[in-house]
Amino acid sequence: MTEPAHLTATRAGYDALADRYGELSQAALDGAPLDRALLSAFAEMVGADHADPLVLDVGSGPGTIAAHLAGLGLRARGIDLSPAMVSRARRDHPGIRFDVGDMSALGLGDAAAAGLVAWYSLIHVPTGRRQEVIDEFHRVLRPGGHVLLAFQVGEDTLHLDEAFGHPVSLDFHRLRVDDVAALLVRSGFEPTARLVRAPDPTGAAAKIPQGFLLARKPAQGSSVRRATRDGGGGADQGEV
Repeated sequence: MTEPAHLTATRAGYDALADRYGELSQAALDGAPLDRALLSAFAEMVGADHADPLVLDVGSGPGTIAAHLAGLGLRARGIDLSPAMVSRARRDHPGIRFDVGDMSALGLGDAAAAGLVAWYSLIHVPTGRRQEVIDEFHRVLRPGGHVLLAFQVGEDTLHLDEAFGHPVSLDFHRLRVDDVAALLVRSGFEPTARLVRAPDPTGAAAKIPQGFLLARKPAQGSSVRRATRDGGGGADQGEV
């Protein structure tokens, strides 16, 4: 089977950028107190609800977020499409497991994880494939598990042919918060919090608002409102 073009391009782009991106990722987190506060709240919720707080960092890149979550007391594991990024993460964070993998096929059993973070990785998934990715997130999370998504807010797509002196072909899809929340609901998640951070004049993405969504997979036996796949936003009551 031929690999989807967006996977090939994204893998090649981040393979080329692995070393430089690792440095920028840590600096960005160090300079973002609100991001760290959200990650801390997420870690506290996961740890309170699950005795074995295994958390997946999906699109883990150089391992910055996985390492931060591990420092907050979670058992973190990273998965990334780029072998070069995984190699960098393994080198910089030898105590954490990192694997090469695709967001739409995570290679874990059903209900394997207590939490999942996709930190600016969903932005590389084309519109027609986002639902299957969110469905995969739902599959690998335990009942009562938490998900945290971070993404750039907007309705356009930024395409880069060059980054840090390297030729690449990378698409960055800006996403509407309501659209991402609707994907979560269709998969069976219950959104629990949303935040849009205003553009930061001192940051690298100064002109772009940043969106964050927290959601929970309902515990077994609880009722959740699910949007129909073909009803354009309709909903009915179902048991999970």
